[in-house]
Amino acid sequence: MEQPKNQLNTTNPEAITYETEEIRFTILGGIRLDGLDRMRVTLKIEVANRKFIHYLNNPDIADLALRQNLDLYNDTQVEKLIRKVSERLEVGSSQLAKALNDITEQLEAYRLQQLEKEKVQSIKYKVLSEEERKAAEEFLRGENLMKRTNEAIGKSGMIGEEQNRLLMYLIFTSRKREHPLHIISLGSSATGKTHLQEKVSQLIPEEDKLEITTLSENAFYYFGQRELSHKLILIEDLDGAMNVLFPMRELQSKRKITKTVTFKDSRGLTKTITLTVEGPVSVAGCTTRERIYEDNANRSFLIYLDESETQDEKIMKYQKLLSAGKINTEQENKIQKLMQDCQRILQPITVRNPFAPLLQIPKEVFKPRRTNRHYLEFIEAVTFYHQYQREQKTDEATGEIYIETTLEDIAEANKLMKEILLRKSDELSGACRNYFENLKEHLQKNKQKTFTNRITGQALRIAHSTVKRYHLELLIAGLIKLNQDKKTKSYWYEITTEKEYEQLKTRIITVLDEILEKIKSLHNGEHQPNGSNRLTNGTEPVNTKKVNTKRQRLNQPTEGHTDPKNENEQ
Repeated sequence: MEQPKNQLNTTNPEAITYETEEIRFTILGGIRLDGLDRMRVTLKIEVANRKFIHYLNNPDIADLALRQNLDLYNDTQVEKLIRKVSERLEVGSSQLAKALNDITEQLEAYRLQQLEKEKVQSIKYKVLSEEERKAAEEFLRGENLMKRTNEAIGKSGMIGEEQNRLLMYLIFTSRKREHPLHIISLGSSATGKTHLQEKVSQLIPEEDKLEITTLSENAFYYFGQRELSHKLILIEDLDGAMNVLFPMRELQSKRKITKTVTFKDSRGLTKTITLTVEGPVSVAGCTTRERIYEDNANRSFLIYLDESETQDEKIMKYQKLLSAGKINTEQENKIQKLMQDCQRILQPITVRNPFAPLLQIPKEVFKPRRTNRHYLEFIEAVTFYHQYQREQKTDEATGEIYIETTLEDIAEANKLMKEILLRKSDELSGACRNYFENLKEHLQKNKQKTFTNRITGQALRIAHSTVKRYHLELLIAGLIKLNQDKKTKSYWYEITTEKEYEQLKTRIITVLDEILEKIKSLHNGEHQPNGSNRLTNGTEPVNTKKVNTKRQRLNQPTEGHTDPKNENEQ
């Protein structure tokens, strides 16, 4: 079927054509879909109508073609092209202006259509079979869910890092909630930060994550408005994403970013468009430089990689077995798919924590306001992950369906949060703290009291400049002191206190444990018959909202089970 005149022919996207009665335009190489504030093209322009050539009585024009690259949104470039084509091909400038304006408008529509098409094609949601859904539900309904989840992560190929991997998995799961959590992995070079993030992210469905190596400054603003909503954004190295740290922080805090850009249309008029990208998103990244990314770190959970010899041995043993073909990779892939299916059937649902008014974080924590919010949201994330074991309730006043946090959820969250809260209460950076604890262990093992930069660096195999930086931080914190011999001019260091970190750790653990025990004592020690965790101290329950508790437990046998989001419609 012949393409009508004055219409773009996009049959070949690399050579889009447009014809009038006299002129044929070919857009060589097609058109880029990114950067809506510009429209850069390479045009080939030639006379299309032989009769028109005869009318001009100039047969030389028949073989003449003019090629030019330009931005169709640049009025100056368009005007120059019109004059040049008009002179070379002897065509009226008004006809050319009308044709170029028509081409620009049709290309705009074509580009937007292609962007929408790409977006639909890129989002491929897996439809679970009856067997896959049943297996995922059985996993989420089973007892000791947190323990079995941690074991499954290990069986999927993630060796060691038992605390960090489970914490990271739950934070990745929080992407489905209205206030997702974020995480940054810290550690020395080649300690497995990226490996940990990569292995845990393999348990998240492909359609729910975006992996980034490097991004340009404005890249985030050109995603579709809802394209990043409830996505997991994985940044391999924060150093490669320096340009996007600000918009990324805005996405984390405000859950939306906007940018206004200006451009000139084909008539030379300046216009503005506002680009809006909505979250929320869950962000994960890796870095060796904690202080540089402090603003991002304050919004995130910080985990420090295990750099011990024991962890080294575990990893090297796995590598050897993998090389020898003694690792069942098929079984690892099977577990990864099961965990992905578990993620797919988790449904957005409100979580209420009736014990929240009684909870508190240790006073030693720096930036307590943000940390307290993170602590409460992490407890909610644990409850959210247990949604197939929680009774759905309905708020009679609002009609909102929700599930409630249990004491077991708080206990599980505390196990994982103790190290996080400890690090947030420490005045030393994570790298310096790890060095200081290794130093104390080395001195105790060798029965030494004093040390120097050079000897310590050699013993712990750390660069001299790095050791000096750590010692300066320790001096400022008052944890070591500098001594000097006036005669020899030599100097050495001494540790002023050896148990400060252990004492801090004890205080953090004690506070969390004591508060949990206090809540248990106010509670009657068992759940009420209707499944609600009400306090029985003679006062009103913590959650004073009147709710209609429908007896539709998610942990009933699978037979006859319906999707959690539809259960209250029965």
